[in-house]
Amino acid sequence: MSSRTSSAPEGAHESGRPEGGKERVFSNDVRVWGISKVKSKSAPYQLRWIVAGERRYASFATFTLADNRRSELRHAMRKGEAFDVESGLPESEVRKAEAAAKAKTESKADPTWWEFSREFMKRRWRTAAAKTREGFADSLASAALGMVQEGPDTPELPAVRRAVRWAVVPAHESEEPPPDLEKVCAWLAENSLSLSALRESGIAEDVHYRLAYRLDGKLAAKDTYKRRRRGFNSAMTYAIQKSYLDENPIAGLERPATAASGPIDPRVLMNATQGREFLTAVSYVGSVHRNRGRRLVAFFGCILYAAMRPAEVVGLRLADCHLPETGWGVLTLRETRPVSGKKWTDSGERHDTRGLKMRDPEADRPVPIPPVLVAMLRAHVKEFGTAADGRLFQNERGGLVGTSSYWRVWQAARPLAFPPHKVASPLARKPYDGRATCITDWLRSGLPVAEVARRAGTSPEVIDRHYAGCLDNSEEEDNKKIEKAMGWGPSDAV
Repeated sequence: MSSRTSSAPEGAHESGRPEGGKERVFSNDVRVWGISKVKSKSAPYQLRWIVAGERRYASFATFTLADNRRSELRHAMRKGEAFDVESGLPESEVRKAEAAAKAKTESKADPTWWEFSREFMKRRWRTAAAKTREGFADSLASAALGMVQEGPDTPELPAVRRAVRWAVVPAHESEEPPPDLEKVCAWLAENSLSLSALRESGIAEDVHYRLAYRLDGKLAAKDTYKRRRRGFNSAMTYAIQKSYLDENPIAGLERPATAASGPIDPRVLMNATQGREFLTAVSYVGSVHRNRGRRLVAFFGCILYAAMRPAEVVGLRLADCHLPETGWGVLTLRETRPVSGKKWTDSGERHDTRGLKMRDPEADRPVPIPPVLVAMLRAHVKEFGTAADGRLFQNERGGLVGTSSYWRVWQAARPLAFPPHKVASPLARKPYDGRATCITDWLRSGLPVAEVARRAGTSPEVIDRHYAGCLDNSEEEDNKKIEKAMGWGPSDAV
C-alpha cells in the first residue's frame, strides 16, 4: 500500500537555506510504503518511504512503533508539508531540529557560570598543581556568589561556595552531589547567570566585591584577594580564548584596600632566647603520647634556623642533608609536599608532590644550616630514624606529617615557652612566623638581600616589601657604616 501527496505536481521542489548551513531542498513528491519485516533481532520492523525518488528507511523494535511513525508521516503529507530530500523528514521536523541545534549552539556560546566553571576546571585540571586547582575552585566559588539570580529560595552563601567547589572537580561530573548539596547544586544549575552577564557593570562589580571580601563582609586578606583574582583572571583568559567574552570584565576595576599590610609585624618575631625556649617547650608537648612534640623539635628547627616552608620540611629526605659532626651543614631542598586534600591531587593522597616554589620543577635550593640545626637533625635521625622512603620526618605511623599535627604542637608549645602576656601577643602565633624570624636574622647579620632571597626561596622584591620594617638598625649606626665604607673617621670632620 502506498500514499502520495497531491498538493503539488510530481517533482516540484522548494528550496531553503538554514542559517550557517547548506541549501536544503524540499519536495512534495512523497510516497509512504507499508511495514515489512527484516532479519534483525533488535529492530525487525522496517518502514520505507520515498522522497523525490530517494528511498528512506527507518527500523523499529515493534510493529506498533513502526505504524505510529507511518501515521506521523502520512499526517504531514495530508497537511501539505514538503519533505526534506536529504533527510527524508517532514519540513516541520527539520525546522524543529534546526531550532534545537541553534539553541544548543547559542547556549554553548554563552554558558552559565555553573557550566563555565566546570568546563574551565576540566580544561585546566591536567596541567595544574593540586594547590592551584584548589585556588581555582575558590576563585570560581567566590565569583559564583555574584553570578546567581537572587530570590526567596536562594541558598545560603556558604552552601553555594561548597556546592561550586564540589561540582568543579572533574571526577564528580558523573556522581550525584552529597545529600546536603543536592538541592543547592540543582538550584545553581537552574539559576546561575550566563557568562555574558559579566558585561553588565553592576554584575562585574559584584563579582569583584565577592573576590575581595569575606562572607561576613570584612575585607579578605591581601594574599587571599590576590589569589582569587589571579584565578578569576585565568578563567577570563580562557573565556576570551573560547570567544565567550571579548575582554576581562574586571580588568579596569580599582582594587580595594585589603586587610593585612605588606610588611611583617615585628611583634611576631622571636629573639634568640625565645627561639631556644620555644624549641625546648616543643619537646615537652605530648610527652606521654608517643613523643608527639619531640618528633617535631628538629622540624620546627628547620623553619626557625633555615627559613624553610613547612611543606618543604615535610618532604625533606636524609639523602639531601649534609650533616657533619662539627661545623655548618647543607640542606639541598628539592621538593615540597603541600596539603591540598584528596580531591585535588592526582594521587588521591592529601599531600601533593611538587617542585620548589618559584623554581623550575627540576631545580634545587642548597641552604647552609648552622651547627645548632645540624646537631638537632643528627639527634632526630638517631632517635626516630627515617620513613621508608627516606623522609626525615614522619608521624607515629610512618606517614607524612600533617598540617593539623604540627599546628597543634606549635600552639601547645607557646604557653609552655612564653609568659602569659606574650602568649596573648602576636609573638610566634604560627609556624610561618618562625620562617620570618630566620629571614630577619639573616638580614640583620648583614647578609645581602639577594642571598637572603636565594636561601629563603623567594625574590629580593618580596624581601624588600615584607621585611624592611623589621630591621631595627638606628640612623646613627647606618651613618657609621657609610663612614667606614667611605674611609672617613672622626679626624675628617670639618
